[in-house]
Parts: sequence; C-alpha cells; structure tokens
Amino acid sequence: MTALPTSVPPGPTPPSGLYFGWVIVAASTILTLLTVGMRMGIGPFIVPLSQDLGFSRSLLSSIVAFGMLCYGLGMPLAGWLVARQGTRRVLLLGTVIVVLSCIWAVNARTPWLFFWSYGVALSLGLAFTSPVAVTPMISSWFTRQRGMALFFLSTGSMAGIAVMTPVFTFTIARWGWQHTLLGFALVFALIVSAMALWIVRDDAPEHTDLTPAEQAARQERLRAMAGQPAAPSLRFAQAVATAPFWQIFLGLFACGFSMNLLGTHGVPMLMDHGFDAGSSAGGIGLIGLVAIFSTLGLGKLSDMVPRRYILAVIYLVRGLGFVGLVAVIHHWQLYAVAALGGIVWAGSIAASSAILGDLYGIKLVGMLYGCAYLGHQIGAMISSWLGGWAYEQFGTHWIAFGAAAALLVLAAGVSLLLPTRLAANPR
Repeated sequence: MTALPTSVPPGPTPPSGLYFGWVIVAASTILTLLTVGMRMGIGPFIVPLSQDLGFSRSLLSSIVAFGMLCYGLGMPLAGWLVARQGTRRVLLLGTVIVVLSCIWAVNARTPWLFFWSYGVALSLGLAFTSPVAVTPMISSWFTRQRGMALFFLSTGSMAGIAVMTPVFTFTIARWGWQHTLLGFALVFALIVSAMALWIVRDDAPEHTDLTPAEQAARQERLRAMAGQPAAPSLRFAQAVATAPFWQIFLGLFACGFSMNLLGTHGVPMLMDHGFDAGSSAGGIGLIGLVAIFSTLGLGKLSDMVPRRYILAVIYLVRGLGFVGLVAVIHHWQLYAVAALGGIVWAGSIAASSAILGDLYGIKLVGMLYGCAYLGHQIGAMISSWLGGWAYEQFGTHWIAFGAAAALLVLAAGVSLLLPTRLAANPR
C-alpha cells in the first residue's frame, strides 16, 4: 500500500505575502463549522426523530447524551493519532466514518441501531475531524498570534450554531431528517477531503509567524542559553497530575454542559415556552452569529492580556445568559438576551487550548486538549440527558438550565486561579 505523503501535494497558491498558517486556520474553521454544527445542532432533529421513530424525548436524549460521551472519548484518541500518524490521515479516516455512519443512521429503525449508528459511530467520526485534530497543527504554525489563530478557529464553532441550526430546521421541514443527514454527509465529505489533501500541512516553518525582529530576538536568546542545561520537559502523565490541567478540565466540563444543553434542548425549551420553531431556531442561531464577530475581538485581547481573565469573563456572562434565556417571554427579549450572550459565547475552548499550549508546550497540547475536552463531553452527556429527563419528570427547564448557570459561575472563579506558568518542579 502506498503511504500518504507527509507534505502537501500541489494545490492552490495563497496570495503573495499571505502567511499560509492563516489559510490553514480558515480551512480548519470551515471544518469546525460542519463538525460542531452537527454535534451541537441536534435540536432541530429532536422532534422529527421522536415522531418518525417513535422514540420518547427521554430515550432520544439518552442516545444523544451517550453520543456526546463517545465524541469526548474519541478526542484523546484523535490527539494521539494526530501525534503519530499526522493530521491528514486522521481527517480522512474521520470523514469515512462520518459518511458511513450517516448512511447507517437513516436506515436505522430501532433504538439500538440508531444508538450504534448515530450515537456511537457518528460521534467517533466527528471526534476525528474535530478541533482537537487541527489544534496541534495550528499551534505549531503560530507563536506570536497563537491566541488569535485559536480564537479564529472558535468562530467555526459559533458559525456551526448560527448557520447549521436554522439550516437543519429549514431542510428538515422541506425534505425530512433523513435527506438532511445524507446531504450533510455529502457536503462534509467533499469539503473535508479537499482540505485534507490540499491544505493540511504539519510541517510548520521554523520561525512560524514571528516578525524578523522577533526571530532575531529568539536567536539571541538561544545563543545566550547555549551550553546551559535544558529545563526538563513534562511527560504526559506528569502534566495531567498538575492542578492547572484539572482547572481547565472543570471549566470545559461547564462549557460542554451549557453548550450542549443549549444545542440539544434550546429550541425545544423555547418552543415549550410559546415561541414558534422559526423564532426559536433564529434566537439560538443569533447567539452564534454574534459570537462569530465577537470572537475575533476576544482573540486579539487574548494576545494582549492574561488569558485567564478572558476565560473567567466568558464563563460568568454566559452563566447569566442562561438564566435570561429561560426567563424571556417576548421575542425582543429573546433576541436581546441572545445578542448579549453571543458576545461572550465563544472563546472558552480557544482560550483553554491556548493556555494548555502556554503551560505545557506544543508537543503535549494535542493529547492534553483531547483529554481536557473529554470533560467537555462528559458535561455534554449529562446535560443532554438531564434536559430531557428533568422536563419530563418536573415539567420545567429551570433544573437543567439553572444547573448550567451555576456551573458556569463556578468555572469563572476557578479560571481566575489559573497560573501564567507552571511551577519549576510540578508534581
């Protein structure tokens, strides 16, 4: 069998003067839009799936919840495979799994078949094409603007919510959930395959995005350090035993709990509160739309001020936004809360991955990000189940959405305690 090339084959040449790292970021952002859009945009599928397959909302929520866990479990595996096989191979493998699982899911008519196809297989395929798969590559291409690059990547997540939620709502109403899922698989395969074959490059230039002056300063530091014993680098097992990793883990748990609760039960919750399907999807989509633009500003700030402050503000304001979404009763209130919440809706994942890179280095960031993101998906699993179960048991959405608000406020406090660098001898 002929091995896939490690260098990029001939493809489109970027304009003169454009740093190719930004081409990689742009392509990765589109990939994230599709991946996160499918994983977070399950809300429009809930009612038609329940009606067509005869599943209760509680049963369907349980399948979605386990799928969130499988998505999270696939993250460390994706980071491990990228470190050993390269980004291109992992993206192509994930694409094959996504396409096959979508075909399987539309033909599944029993809970177990839908569980294995949509809950397990599709989640693993999306994990292999998730931001975890491209974060190490982007981190290696950027030094001076790493925060900006990773925050820009987060706009894909927000665009996934802003674009895919109303798109899924429209296409499901027009052609049904089966054709919507198959159409997604086709578009996904075309875009991700083209990106993997012609844009992905793991071999970043030596000086990344540093300016000539910064390159000279780096060379001067290296010459000054020549002959000095190198500081011992942490191994993976040592890194996960440090407190900052678990602080990031807890924050991502709250992030996953809240984001997937909104993605899975946001539209049904608003419909239960009297909003029509279009207004409900539009309100949720507005959050992502506003976040696309606000994320760029947050990314710029993340390279100027300590990232932990930005992370804390994101979690705190998002927590207040969850209270507002459940409390709204008029359309103008819904859109006002969505717009205000969207300003800080994005960036928690980007800030977390950037902090991991700052603290532990580029070599470990993929696996550490994958493991920390498992916390995100554990939270997603719990909230996906809790949102359906609590509503059926108690007839209110305040239990799940109130829990999300409390967790986010707690995550804000924990984020403020993150260090700017590790202790000399972490245990």
